[in-house]
Amino acid sequence: MANQAKKNISKFAVTKANLGVQPTDKTKKTDAVLPEQSVVIDAARYREKTRAEIALNSISDAVFCTDTKGNIDYLNIAAEKITGWSREEANGKPSNQIFKIINGLTREASCDPVSMVLQTNKPSGIAPDTVLVKRDGSEVAIEDSASPIYSSNGQLTGVVVVFHDVTRTKAMSSKMAHLAQHDFLTNLPNRVLLNDRITQAVAFAKRHRTQLSVLFLDLDNFKHINDSLGHAVGDKLLQSIGQRLLRCVRSSDTVSRQGGDEFIVLLADNKNGQDAALTAEKILEEFKPAHKLGGCPPLHISSSIGISVFPNDGLDAETLIKNADIAMYFAKQKGRDNYQFFKNAMNIQSIQRMNIEAGLRSALEHQQFTLRYQPKVNLVTNQITEVEVLLRWHHVEWGEVLPLDFLAIAADCGLIVAIGRWVLREACYQAKQWMNSGIPPITIAVNVSEKEFLHKDFVESVRAILIETQLPAHFLELEITESALMRDANNSMTILHDLKKMGLKLSVDDFGTGYSSLSYLQLFPIDALKIDQSFVHQIMSAVDDDIILSAIISIGHKLKLKVIAKGVENKMQLDFLKSQQCHGGQGNFFSPALTGEQCASMLADTELFLEVTH
Repeated sequence: MANQAKKNISKFAVTKANLGVQPTDKTKKTDAVLPEQSVVIDAARYREKTRAEIALNSISDAVFCTDTKGNIDYLNIAAEKITGWSREEANGKPSNQIFKIINGLTREASCDPVSMVLQTNKPSGIAPDTVLVKRDGSEVAIEDSASPIYSSNGQLTGVVVVFHDVTRTKAMSSKMAHLAQHDFLTNLPNRVLLNDRITQAVAFAKRHRTQLSVLFLDLDNFKHINDSLGHAVGDKLLQSIGQRLLRCVRSSDTVSRQGGDEFIVLLADNKNGQDAALTAEKILEEFKPAHKLGGCPPLHISSSIGISVFPNDGLDAETLIKNADIAMYFAKQKGRDNYQFFKNAMNIQSIQRMNIEAGLRSALEHQQFTLRYQPKVNLVTNQITEVEVLLRWHHVEWGEVLPLDFLAIAADCGLIVAIGRWVLREACYQAKQWMNSGIPPITIAVNVSEKEFLHKDFVESVRAILIETQLPAHFLELEITESALMRDANNSMTILHDLKKMGLKLSVDDFGTGYSSLSYLQLFPIDALKIDQSFVHQIMSAVDDDIILSAIISIGHKLKLKVIAKGVENKMQLDFLKSQQCHGGQGNFFSPALTGEQCASMLADTELFLEVTH
């Protein structure tokens, strides 16, 4: 459009020169024109002028022309609209009266392009950030250029200025620049802007010998809220979290969302690490009240916070963020809803963690997992009632790795569901194989992790595995921890009822370590309570008055549920459990965890087992 406008302007300039300039003396003497020829030439010139004006009025660019004194002698329709001046009103007035421009940033008058062209006889561009003050005082951002107009014999006859309104373009450019540096959901600075601000803060801290802190926040159990209540609720919660974080910091600090449920806070110009600790405590306190988002129940969510401090924990943005992230994982391991400062030892453990995560991925692919089986015993008859499945990982370099060393990492890196399904499938295959070999059918118990239990297709995956392995459902028991069941009690109730309809047995694992409501225990369709081994290990004598353990067993009796004690290690513990009428026990006193072949031999020779247990 701009090139076409310049072509039209060029035509118009020639027409203007031809029509507006009187013949020179030389023309009068040598180029006399006959009356008939004059009429033909005038008609041609009129058509040319009309064509040029129609072209100029049809374009969106504004155009005005001046004479050699800088006075307006032409405006097209677009120029009339933008400036607020009509052609008749503007005609003969100085261009800087009609075309009043200022610098949008400094608010000072900009250099007049018409004057520049008349002085230099050369084209002149309009400076960036130029703003046109319209006749009514309103303003528009403009850009383009001014050029000299020459007559047919090369003489300067005036100036033509071409410009257009770029207000929308600048607004869109500004918006795009903002979006490139801010999170679209919370409008907080994103990773790009945060890195830049940390870099600036580091440079300032180096010059003034001060400190700065980086706080890495991860929301505890946000994924569960997001999955159960939907992404729309999750988005509102993230926005609410962002607003609360802003209330905890100074205007000179930066709150950034990194994506997902991760936030980073930059505390610039800290005097010492204590400032970061105070801010972290303020954040944890700010998170305690429920989020009332409307359309859903009040939501409670906590945060785990890791802190790194410049210069001790890093000299650049990347290192400070990485180390704060590492410290955040240690905060989660400490029980969540707390903060931890980065320590160099954490880095070593973080590398070990990454190695374990990589090893877990390889273990699934290369079948490095194996299962062990530990019997559960009826404490009255000493007979084996069930067999619990225990997972082991045999690494080619590290040897046997116990679940305590890798299950939490598997949960954090998203592998726990795949591992859990492998365990369930292998356990069901083993139980079916024992049946096919003539061993009397026995219930096999499988632990289910919280993330696996709350996974959206957990029930269907259990059903599919039972169909695949052809194991009757009543020979499978699922053990779910108390904390997993109470994470979302109503959802848990639905899942448990669906599983119960399939014919499975269900038990609450590690009972006594969570915060379950007895009313829910009455409503859950469960068959047994498994007492956490920590309570059993506290038994000091066969007649020890362990109030908590006795109370747990009594609760099971009242609820008409079987009670199984884990971690039975000696006869003294066994005698106490029997005195409290505990239904069953499990532990090394009866049998260590066995391979599939060893367990099959034990199940086939019950008398041998009874002799061992006495």
